[in-house]
Amino acid sequence: MSTELIPLESLTRSERTLLDERYQPMRDILPDIEWEIYAPYVAAIEKLKKERNAVIIAHNYQSAEIFHGVADLVGDSLAMAYLAADTEAEVVVVAGVHFMAETAKLINPGKTVLIPSLEAGCSLAESITGADVRLLRERYPDTPVVTYVNTSAEVKAESDICCTSSNAVEVVESLGVKRVIFLPDEFLGKWVASQTGVDVILWKGHCMVHERFTPDEIRRFRAAYNGEIEVLAHPECPPEVLAEADFVGSTGGLIRRVGETQPPRVLLVTECSMAANVSVNFPNTEFVKPCNICPHMNRITLPGIYESLRDMKFEITIPPAVAERAKVAVDRMLAVGRGKSG
Repeated sequence: MSTELIPLESLTRSERTLLDERYQPMRDILPDIEWEIYAPYVAAIEKLKKERNAVIIAHNYQSAEIFHGVADLVGDSLAMAYLAADTEAEVVVVAGVHFMAETAKLINPGKTVLIPSLEAGCSLAESITGADVRLLRERYPDTPVVTYVNTSAEVKAESDICCTSSNAVEVVESLGVKRVIFLPDEFLGKWVASQTGVDVILWKGHCMVHERFTPDEIRRFRAAYNGEIEVLAHPECPPEVLAEADFVGSTGGLIRRVGETQPPRVLLVTECSMAANVSVNFPNTEFVKPCNICPHMNRITLPGIYESLRDMKFEITIPPAVAERAKVAVDRMLAVGRGKSG
């Protein structure tokens, strides 16, 4: 199968209409001259999706031309897990990082799951191994292991249950125990402990985006706007940053908060591509952002998605013995949080 890029002047009227519909939401955040570069890829990707019976699932941190231009389903990591489970497509392209693609494969073992770049990793996932979890189990016997989905399938396979930032508190409380091992995000674990009263054994893993935020930075933004700004922070940020926030939540939770409160001005303390994507739906809110970009998310590009669908690369495979055990932990998470994605 060969779907080549087509010059814009050669597109049919229906193809041009589709491109106009895709571009419409991001006209205020993506210049026309940039869209002219992206549009041929969007047209080719749309054709390939139909030919392959494929869907593209994109994380909230993806750039606008992906998030608005080609994604069929969007959300945070928990929402993506649900969407991967619910889709009837035969091929799932994950516009996110590697652990997200692995999670999609765990939930959909019979589907072909592709990731456009094998280099789209995660500092959290790379901070811990399955061997590390086994050592922790030896050190703290009979203590449940709760593992953030920002981990490899190998690590999930050594865990009792997974969680995301949106359901971590609920997952920990569902275990009904006084102490858990929480891996690998130290800051998210501290936040969970503060919300539950459960004794949390932590790992020194950090998100390379969120760990860079500082309380002084937040205070400077408040001062610059005379306090007339609502600060919303992701729980992967350091505790002293969360203490400066008006609200703490997952990426999906931050979006819901903006929708519920409709603040005149908001500061999203998270990956900065998200602010641009979310601003499209809230034209009456000014989005101020301290711009920390995830280099791994930015390894997913439109040309990469096009080549992924064209050549059916890079397919996610997980050893059956690992997949079977990891899926148990993911399924337990989905059973706890079903219906509360975000």
